Amino acid sequence: MSDYIFRLIGQSMCERVHKQFCGEREKRRPTSSAWCDKAIDCSTKPSTTFDLSNGPVVGSRKRPSEGNYEKEKEHCIALFDQWSEAEQVEFVERLISRMCHYQHGHINSYLKPMLQRDFITALPAQGLDHIAENILSFLDARSLCAAELVCKEWQRVISEGMLWKKLIERMVRTDPLWKGLSERHQWEKYLFKNRTSEIPPNSYYHSLYPKIIQDIETIEANWRCGRHNLQRIQCRSENSKGVYCLQYDDDKIISGLRDNSIKVSQHYFFLLLHTSGVLAGNSLTGIFVTTGEVLNTLIHHNEAVLHLRFANGLMVTCSKDRSIAVWDMASPTDISLRRVLVGHRAAVNVVDFDDKYIVSASGDRTIKVWSTSTCEFVRTLNGHKRGIACLQYRDRLVVSGSSDNTIRLWDIECGACLRVLEGHEELVRCIRFDNKRIVSGAYDGKIKVWDLQAALDPRAPASTLCLRTLVEHSGRVFRLQFDEFQIISSSHDDTILIWDFLNVSTNGQSEGRSPSRTYTYISR
Repeated sequence: MSDYIFRLIGQSMCERVHKQFCGEREKRRPTSSAWCDKAIDCSTKPSTTFDLSNGPVVGSRKRPSEGNYEKEKEHCIALFDQWSEAEQVEFVERLISRMCHYQHGHINSYLKPMLQRDFITALPAQGLDHIAENILSFLDARSLCAAELVCKEWQRVISEGMLWKKLIERMVRTDPLWKGLSERHQWEKYLFKNRTSEIPPNSYYHSLYPKIIQDIETIEANWRCGRHNLQRIQCRSENSKGVYCLQYDDDKIISGLRDNSIKVSQHYFFLLLHTSGVLAGNSLTGIFVTTGEVLNTLIHHNEAVLHLRFANGLMVTCSKDRSIAVWDMASPTDISLRRVLVGHRAAVNVVDFDDKYIVSASGDRTIKVWSTSTCEFVRTLNGHKRGIACLQYRDRLVVSGSSDNTIRLWDIECGACLRVLEGHEELVRCIRFDNKRIVSGAYDGKIKVWDLQAALDPRAPASTLCLRTLVEHSGRVFRLQFDEFQIISSSHDDTILIWDFLNVSTNGQSEGRSPSRTYTYISR
């Protein structure tokens, strides 16, 4: 401790101590504490002259003889060693307070490397490699690149800890775009596995990361510029009147046609449908599609059932009879009516819900918000000038489309309209959104892609909100769904279109990096 303190202070410091506590003791008596009195040999005569007129010591100094300086320094060190840690700290603080600025700089330069610790290198030396790996695993890609360049030991910890693999796994778990790419590019098979001979080395994941970023940037550019591959599925039959509704997942597309038929791929799932055409019946029928067995039929609404949603044991239906029915759904065969919600003055066209709110939209131009747990009315969202045909609700945001040809964004908690999107020329029939964009389809046959984040920014000009207009349908767009890679839409023109933004054609040929998904349709 003593060597550290006085080597830090240096030769000029010792001169300063000698002068302040001995040479000027008659003019400026040091503190009366016993330990400070011990520290100064008051029998020493002053040997340095300086000017005290302007703060710290300035001016000329006369060095004491080497013999006296060394003797006095050793005496101070000996006394210093006898004090407690608190006394030593107080003493050094007093010495530093009497120094000038450039001396403080010397001390700072001396202290700085002593206070630094390379804990990433030190931890493995103590057998704590896993702690070093865990610390570095919280870095993002840019920081991880920088960490590899610090030294060979840091690079070893990152490599042996497979930290690039862990970074990619973290992104796949939290970002649906990354998850989708891992499935389509088939490098998911190298993730979420323990260290075995089957997985590649860390360098593979290091080189894979920038390729994934490049793919993401390409997909985003394709969305902005409207570049896509188009797959057209014909659903025309003798009595076809348009593909009115659809839903898809990784394995199948289910579509409902105006000729009262349903077209579906051969996979196992449970389907709820209306008995007399898509918008004609007033009952709900549960069918196990694989066998065609009718599992349940629910009779409640007095007129056509126009829309429904079900999730997590709850189902909400709405009808032309202006009511909303809330059902407890223990199983396909055990469904009971919980509550009927009444308040709209016209047909209820669409519903959506989560654990907090049920949201309904009607031809009466209003959106109503209800409590999911109590089924009590909460508030009404007013703004549309004509009936509302579609909406989606998630978190605090509700996005609705209307026959007034506009799209509105709402804050469900306060009921405020955040933005009005204009551009469609006829009724907006379907609308979906995610964290980045809104996709809408209308009776004008057009699909529009909107920038959601810009739409939520009141400073963004209206002219910048629509990213792209897609025109391929020759009839009204009835329904659409989309994810990070594609839009699937259905229309009155008896077609389903798949707009692929991942596998974009280059010079007439597909890029070929990701296999395109093919859906085979079978009429039931």
